Amino acid sequence: MATFLSKLGRLAFRRKGVTLLLWLLAFVGMGVAASSAPTPPADTFSMPGTESQEAFDLLTEKFPDASVDGATARVVVRAPGGTKITTPSTRTEVERLVAGLGTSSPQVVGVADPYRSPAVSISEDGTTAYLVVTYKVPAAEVDDKAHDALDAATERAREAGLTVEAGGDAVKIEQAMGGTGEQIGILVSAFVLVLTFGSMIAAGMPLITALIGVGIGISGITALGSTFGLSGTTSTLAMMIGLAVGIDYALFIVSRFRAERAEGRTPEEAAGRAVGTAGSAVVFAGLTVIVALAGLAVVNIPMLTKMGLAAAGTVAVAVLVAITLVPALLGLAPVKVMARKGRLRYAVKPLSDRQRRRAAKHEAKLARKTKPNLGTRWARYVLRHPVVVLLVGVIGLGTIAVPAASLELGLPGEGQMSTETTQRKAYDLLSDSFGPGFNGPLMVTVQTRSTDSTKAADARTAGDEIGKALAKTPGVASVSPATANKAGDTAILTVVPTTGPTEKKTEELVHALRDTADGLERSTASRILVTGQTAMFIDFSQTLDDALLPYLALVVGLAFLLLMVVFRSVLVPLKAALGFLLSVAAALGAVVAVFQWGWLADVFGIDAPGPIMSTMPIFMIGVVFGLAMDYEVFLVSRMRESYAHGARPGEAVVDGFRYGGRVVGAAAVIMMSVFSGFIVEDNDFVKMIGFALAIAVLFDAFVVRMAIVPALFALLGRSAWWLPKWLDRILPRVDVEGEKLAETQSAPRSPRESTLVG
Repeated sequence: MATFLSKLGRLAFRRKGVTLLLWLLAFVGMGVAASSAPTPPADTFSMPGTESQEAFDLLTEKFPDASVDGATARVVVRAPGGTKITTPSTRTEVERLVAGLGTSSPQVVGVADPYRSPAVSISEDGTTAYLVVTYKVPAAEVDDKAHDALDAATERAREAGLTVEAGGDAVKIEQAMGGTGEQIGILVSAFVLVLTFGSMIAAGMPLITALIGVGIGISGITALGSTFGLSGTTSTLAMMIGLAVGIDYALFIVSRFRAERAEGRTPEEAAGRAVGTAGSAVVFAGLTVIVALAGLAVVNIPMLTKMGLAAAGTVAVAVLVAITLVPALLGLAPVKVMARKGRLRYAVKPLSDRQRRRAAKHEAKLARKTKPNLGTRWARYVLRHPVVVLLVGVIGLGTIAVPAASLELGLPGEGQMSTETTQRKAYDLLSDSFGPGFNGPLMVTVQTRSTDSTKAADARTAGDEIGKALAKTPGVASVSPATANKAGDTAILTVVPTTGPTEKKTEELVHALRDTADGLERSTASRILVTGQTAMFIDFSQTLDDALLPYLALVVGLAFLLLMVVFRSVLVPLKAALGFLLSVAAALGAVVAVFQWGWLADVFGIDAPGPIMSTMPIFMIGVVFGLAMDYEVFLVSRMRESYAHGARPGEAVVDGFRYGGRVVGAAAVIMMSVFSGFIVEDNDFVKMIGFALAIAVLFDAFVVRMAIVPALFALLGRSAWWLPKWLDRILPRVDVEGEKLAETQSAPRSPRESTLVG
C-alpha cells in the first residue's frame, strides 16, 4: 500500500500540470453535467414495512382524487380585542381572506371556508378559526410566487385588525442555514490552519482541495439525481462530511510533507513519503467513513440510504483528491508551503550574503532549540500518570453520558420552531383555542373486507362503529365521522388526541389505538390502520431506534476489522471502537441535558426543550465516527510507524504526539469551529446538530484520542501491538507505516545538502 501510494504521489508531483488539468476537467465536467441534468425529484419520504406507510399507500390507491401528497397551509385567524369570529365585520374580513387565498396562486386547489363547518373550524369560545389552503403540488414544489401570495394575503388581513398566522408544509421556512455563525466557523478554520502551518499557501491547500472535492461530489449527485431519485436534500450529509474529511485528509498529507522536508528529503521524495505514509492512513480512514455511511442502508429508510451512499461517494472523491491533487499542488509551491521563518533553508536560487546569514542564524537557533513541543510534553505526562489520566477521562465522559439513558426521540415540528416564526405562532394559537392535540391529529383508515361494491354504506358504517370504540380510548379528545370513498370499500376518520404531537402520552395513545384496532378488525371484518403525520413520526423514530444497535454493530465491527489489518493488533482497534462509543454516549448525554431537559437553555437560546430529533443520533454516529477514525488512524499510525522502526512502546507514543498531536488538534478545532457555527441558527434542531457534532468532536479528539488512548498504550506496553500468529497469517498485509519505503528510498539528508526539484 505505502509503496504504491508513494509512486502515485511522486507521479502526481512530477506531472503536476497534467494532474491539475485532469481534476479541473472533472470539476468543470461535473458542473456542466449538473447544470444540464433534469430537475432533481422532490423529496419522497417512505418507510417500508411500517403501518403508517401501509396506510398512506392504501389512501393513495383508494382515494385517487384526493391530493395526498399535496402541500397544505393552515391559516389561523383570531378576532381582534376578544370579539367573536362570527361578528359581521370580522366575518367579512375572514371571507375576504378566504377569497384572496383561493385566487392567490395557480398552484392552489382550494380553500376550506371555516363558516361552512363551524363545529370543526371555529373554537368553542368563538374567538378563533382556521382555514386550510390545499395545493396541487408537494411542499418542495410550491414556488416563490405562491409563498409570496400567501404572505401578502395574510398581511392584508393583519392590516384589517385580525391576528393571522400560518403553519403547514406549504408555508415558507423562515429559518435558513448558512448564516453568520457558519461564516465565522470557516474564518476560524482558516485562522487555525494559518496558525498551524505558518504559511498562507499551506493553509489554503486543505480548504481549496476540500471545496473541489465537495464540488465534484455534489455536482455528481445533482447530475445523477433524476436517474437514481436523488432529491436536493440528499446532498446535505454529503456536503457536511465531505468538507470535514476533505480538510482533514489534505491537512494530514501537507503536514507530513513538511515534516519530511524538515528531515532533509527532496520535495519529490517528501511528496512520495507523505502520500505513502499519511496517504495510507487517509485511505483506510476513508474506508471506515465509507463503511459508516453505506451502513445507513440497514435502517431500511430509502431517503437515509440514498443520503448515506451519496455521502460515501463524496468521501471517496475526497480520498482521491488528497492522494493525487494535494501532491500536485505541493509541486507548484514546494517552498512556499513551508513555514515562512525557515523558508530560506529550502531556497533553490543562490542566496545573497544577507540571506545566507539569515539562514545560518535560523539553523543555529534550531540547533539550540531543545525544548519539546506541546504534544511531546503532554505524551510524556500521560506516560508518567496513565492511571490518573485514564480514570479522569473515563469517569468524566461516563458521568456526562448518564442523561443519554433518558433519550427520547422525535421529529422536528412547528412546536419546536422559534417563537418569532409564523409557524410557531400558528401552532400556539391552535393549541390555545382547540387543544394541544389539534396540531397532531391521527388518521384511521378502515377497509371493509366485503366484496359487494354495491353496499356503499359498508365502509362508512364500519368506520362510525370503529370511531365510537376508539373514542373510548383514554387520551382521545374527539373522533370525526367516517368519510367513505366512491367505491364504498374504504373510509377515513380523524382522531384528535388530548396531548401534543411530540408528547410521550401521544405515542402511547397511538400504540393503544393500534392495539384496540387489532381487536376490532375481527368483529367488524375490516382492516384498520392508524396513520397521519404524528403516527408516521412515531413510526420513523421507532424504526431509527430499532436500527441504532444493528447500525452500530455493523459500523464498529467492520471498522474493527479494517483497523486490525492496518495496525496488526487486536487491542488497538478494540480500544478505538470502545473509545468511540464512550465519546458518542457522552455527546448524546450532553445533548439530552441541554435540548431535552433544558439545562443551559437560555445560554443556547432554546425556546422549547423536547424530544431529540430522531435522525440526529444516526447522523452524529456517521459523521463523528468518520472523524474519530481519521484522528485514530493518523495519530496511531505514527506510533505504529515508530514502533515498527525499532522504538520502544513509550517512545512510539511520544513520537506519535510529536508529529501528529498538533495536526490532529488543529483538525479537531477546525471541525468544532465549523459545527459550532450551526449553534447560532434560530431553529432548535439546527442548534442541536451543531452542538452535538461540535461537542462529540471535542470529546473524541481531546479526551479519547489524546488522553485515554495514550494512557492505555502506556499501561499495555508491547502487548498493545499483540496479534495471534494464526490471525497474523490470515490478515492481508498493508505497509501503512512505510517500512518498504525506508528500504527503497535514500536516507534523509541534512537541509543544507538537499536540493529543490521543480
